[in-house]
Amino acid sequence: MTTTMQRGTRRKNAPNVLTYVALFLISFIIVVPLLWMLLTSFKTDFDAINSPASPLPDPFTSEAYVTLATGNLPILQWFLNSVIAATAQTVIILVTASAAAYALARLEFHGKKIVFGLIIATLLVPGVIFLIPNYLIVDSFGWLDTLWAIIVPGSAGAFGVFFLRQFFIGLPGEIEEAARVDGAGDFRIFWQIILPLSRPALATLAVLSFLTNWNDFIWPIYVLLSPESLTLQPGLSVLQGTYSTHFGIVMAGAVIASVPVLILFTLAQKQIVESVASSGVKG
Repeated sequence: MTTTMQRGTRRKNAPNVLTYVALFLISFIIVVPLLWMLLTSFKTDFDAINSPASPLPDPFTSEAYVTLATGNLPILQWFLNSVIAATAQTVIILVTASAAAYALARLEFHGKKIVFGLIIATLLVPGVIFLIPNYLIVDSFGWLDTLWAIIVPGSAGAFGVFFLRQFFIGLPGEIEEAARVDGAGDFRIFWQIILPLSRPALATLAVLSFLTNWNDFIWPIYVLLSPESLTLQPGLSVLQGTYSTHFGIVMAGAVIASVPVLILFTLAQKQIVESVASSGVKG
């Protein structure tokens, strides 16, 4: 009897062990390049290209970060520009997408399905097609070489509307009906009930929107003309051209670009997991 129970327990634990092993391998594959990048940023140029390569800096030096902070390239300004642009666009996306998604998910009006279909259809169009039209629009507003050029054009994307709409549909309608019985209007229900219940989805969309703007490379090159106006991603391309043989400096720039992303994921990971666990594609 005991032997049979032990065999059953081993069979149940076997999938768990395989899962943990798979997760460990995936984590190892993801973490090792990041760790190598971090350690390389503290190496001298000779140590960075030395063969065989050593993972630990010898000697340990912060010269790369000092060079970036005191050099001719305004990397701190690029960093600030990226933070401002990504944060501003994320806030606008949350406002516009949540309002549109609430109307499409919880309100009734003529042509709602057609409007939603048109919004979804824009997801099928490659983004590169909008480069020239968006450039002409930005130029007509006089926004070239300003942060407005990389904040406004992507602030009303279809993905955010679709993502939040699917989440709003999954929320219980009884709470909304009870609020209407108590005399609450559409805006009050949206502001005091729907949005608080949707914090996981809003946090997930905020992270995705921030990363999209933060990692954008092609569009800023077209609309940001002066070196001081660049964001971090196109700025790092200049860094690679200027310090192409200084791997420590290049890796230091990559570390600076990665730190905000890692912090954002760390702070929002709980909300992201809750959003994935509680939402489904409905409607």
